[in-house]
Amino acid sequence: MPPAVPPTGADRADQTGPTGPTATGATLTEPKTQRRRYDSPVRRERVAETRARIVAAGAELLHGFPIWNWRALTVRAVAERAGVTERTVYRYFASERELRDAVMLELEAESGVDIEGLALEDLREMTERIFRYVSSFPLEERLARDPTMAAANQRQRDALTGAVAPLTSEWPDRDRQVAAAMLDVLWSVVAYERLVTDWDLEPGQAIAGITWVMALVEEAIKEGRRPDA
Repeated sequence: MPPAVPPTGADRADQTGPTGPTATGATLTEPKTQRRRYDSPVRRERVAETRARIVAAGAELLHGFPIWNWRALTVRAVAERAGVTERTVYRYFASERELRDAVMLELEAESGVDIEGLALEDLREMTERIFRYVSSFPLEERLARDPTMAAANQRQRDALTGAVAPLTSEWPDRDRQVAAAMLDVLWSVVAYERLVTDWDLEPGQAIAGITWVMALVEEAIKEGRRPDA
């Protein structure tokens, strides 16, 4: 038999692949396939349940505070309410903002409010649904009232009540109060500020819009159309 011929460089190169020699001369087995992450319907269900529990805990937490007080909705507070760790919350929500967005969607679902495709004729019913839901939250002033501003606001309310009184003498007291209160809301600096900052209206546009709606309320009062009619 001819003597064994040492492998050439090319032969050695061919043997350094997956089936070539190891450092100890042993032959490598076929590469292991990447381990697949364990998944199953049961696991997916548990993941969904945990996420839902976290979101529900956030909604429950907010129901104990005025609806505008989102400062109470922290990852730590939600984790404690849901009975999980903060790390678990962050597994499902990358940030506190993402958690709050999920809770907001939960609150919208609770209220039954869906503003997608909102039609003008549905606006009054939707508004009533929104505020009935809001009324289920505790009521608390956003800021402590300054005595000077509180006194000025009271004078404004008294003036508005006096302005509608002559034309509403036969109205129930509640309807008369509502009419004056709606004018008060339109007359408020808060309404003007929201139109300018949130709606990006020019000051003149904001003023025109407010006085336009006030004229509609004035017309309804003069025609005897009560708020509850």
